[in-house]
Amino acid sequence: MSDALDGGPFFHGTAAELQVGDLLTAGFPSNYCPEIVMNHVYFTALRDGAGLAAELAHELTGRAPHVYRVEPTGEFENDPNVTDKKFPGNPTRSFRTTEPVRIVEEIDDWTRLTPEALQTWRNNLARLHESNAEIIN
Repeated sequence: MSDALDGGPFFHGTAAELQVGDLLTAGFPSNYCPEIVMNHVYFTALRDGAGLAAELAHELTGRAPHVYRVEPTGEFENDPNVTDKKFPGNPTRSFRTTEPVRIVEEIDDWTRLTPEALQTWRNNLARLHESNAEIIN
């Protein structure tokens, strides 16, 4: 586990309807590549970063996007999908854990993507799928 971690607060974006106290666990499809079952739970210290994940989950499922403030229950590490590959030093403040993450509250004041920004993400994800980009799982 990395020693360059963040103190939070932390957020998780999804299309799942969850309740305070629920635990997020690994073993569910990726918001970005639903054919991959994830070995980690991902979260961020950026509220709008979780909003992006929620919007992408909505795109894949058609269910309403949700952003939750969460608490990791165990050790976590920097997300190697963004830190090592694209953004050294973790400016995205993105993390992952194999331990459960507890829902603390639902957040309503995250910034929604514009239709143009959402289309840009759709295009980016389509390019990633076409190029068979790897998700470090």
